[in-house]
Amino acid sequence: MGHHEHGHGHGHGRDALGNPEDLAEYLARLESPERSEWQRPDEVVEALGLTRGGLVCDVGAGPGYFTVRLARAVGPEGKVFAIEAEPRMIEVLRARLAHAGVGNVHALLAHDGAGLPPEPVDRVLMVNAFHHFEAGGAYLRALGGRLRPGGVIVNVDFHDGELPVGPPPDHKIARERFLEIAAGAGLRVVDEQTFLPYQYFLALAPA
Repeated sequence: MGHHEHGHGHGHGRDALGNPEDLAEYLARLESPERSEWQRPDEVVEALGLTRGGLVCDVGAGPGYFTVRLARAVGPEGKVFAIEAEPRMIEVLRARLAHAGVGNVHALLAHDGAGLPPEPVDRVLMVNAFHHFEAGGAYLRALGGRLRPGGVIVNVDFHDGELPVGPPPDHKIARERFLEIAAGAGLRVVDEQTFLPYQYFLALAPA
């Protein structure tokens, strides 16, 4: 079942996973210097509190915007599982990792999008990805079951309403709604950061 059967189509020019068909243009937008001004990737990674040798899962990794930074944060003795549902993105990601000389990332193609890390991890990071999961609550619960003791899931996603960046309002999951879904999935908020101008940053652990 694609998103379209559920009235969740992203409009014209996008495939069943909601990814724009013009990949080059999309990648250029994801990687633009303007994005780093509001996405603040280095601050996001720092806020995860990763340690050398840690295990992290990057859900909806795309072309690896966060993946490479996560890999450097945990160091060669750590591991990053990068989960992505779009085969073309996985190819871009693998090429990028090779170019960056990063060897501690395992890129995993999850056909339904809802992939799980193959072993328990310290951190799960989801950035601008949660609205792609039809069974979001069930997926959060499953991810919660793949955390090591003391592990957390961090969800970074866009605030509700009209913003200069991000998806149209009807594709967003507001912070309050996400908190309801998380609570229903047996997770509680253990930390919230407010340094991002357009997004919420919520860290969750099993209740």
